[in-house]
Amino acid sequence: MPDHSDRLARLRRRLRGRSMYVSALPNIRYLTGFTGSAGHLLVAPDETTLFTDGRYRLQASEQTQGIDVEIASGDSRPALAKRVVALRLRRLSFEANRLDYDTYAFLDGSLPICRLDPLRSVVETMRMRKSPAEIEAIRSSVELNSKAFEDVCARIGPGWTESLVAAELEFAMRRLGAEGAAFPTIVASGTHGALPHAEPRARQLREKSLVVVDQGAILDGYCSDMTRMIALGHPDETQTKLFHAVLEAQVAAIDAICPGVECRTVDNRARQVLRMTTVEGIRLDTKFSHSTGHGVGLEIHEGPRVAPRQRRRLETGMVVTVEPGVYLEGLAGARIEDVVVVTETGCEVLTRTSRELRVL
Repeated sequence: MPDHSDRLARLRRRLRGRSMYVSALPNIRYLTGFTGSAGHLLVAPDETTLFTDGRYRLQASEQTQGIDVEIASGDSRPALAKRVVALRLRRLSFEANRLDYDTYAFLDGSLPICRLDPLRSVVETMRMRKSPAEIEAIRSSVELNSKAFEDVCARIGPGWTESLVAAELEFAMRRLGAEGAAFPTIVASGTHGALPHAEPRARQLREKSLVVVDQGAILDGYCSDMTRMIALGHPDETQTKLFHAVLEAQVAAIDAICPGVECRTVDNRARQVLRMTTVEGIRLDTKFSHSTGHGVGLEIHEGPRVAPRQRRRLETGMVVTVEPGVYLEGLAGARIEDVVVVTETGCEVLTRTSRELRVL
């Protein structure tokens, strides 16, 4: 079990004597170990209380240590407000980037003498640097995800549809022990691959086309994320050129990762490669419409963002994806994605699945 008391102590040091209401369930899990679907956490200077309902009475007691657990009969927000009043708090920080307006309005009306103080991404910033145990959990999730991909690729045959491939991938993850998919699996064939977040269709995979497969698993709470390219039949010259340009861009971005490097520098390395390549008269960097990567952990999208203008410097223990992509409307799309951990001397690619185009 992670040392949640250490995480709470680190949060208190950041709060410098203030109290904080934590509403985001992934952050509650990170700080306490509680994995239920309903909960509110009050972190005061001298106590920590988890508020939840009767469905989680046993679960909360089993999953948490060293904190108070208060069980409500229904909505647990009134119990949270009552505790804030009992502590005579004059100021309560909350997660400005997480709290829904309904809960904010409830607290604002229930705590007339307590000032609600918005804070942004306090716990998320702590979560950016993973502990060795977290990195191993992500590694296990990545390995499971890769096994699911290999299992399904070995069985894809004539008549398979995008939606069937996606369903088989998600079933394979479950069969291998995953809690579920980290996000809706993307399988996009031919021109459909030009949509970065294409939804799988009940249409057969197109012959002589590129297929984008983007999948991720959740294992022990931690996410993985991988994109690989499949070709049904040998690709033509244009498809091959597109694939190799994206692969070269990804390799260049990974090679730039090390402690102290700004995220925008990694992003720019991928774009520099694509800027030098044209397909059918189109410069490929102009068709790269998203960031080069993002953090991954208890959530599929975490900080830091590997994107233009992102000046945050990479630190040892950060885990990010590297996923340049090019999307040519009416032709095809290509994206290659790996999970990478920043090490003291550079980085380690956790994804072991071959990046090469898989020709079926």
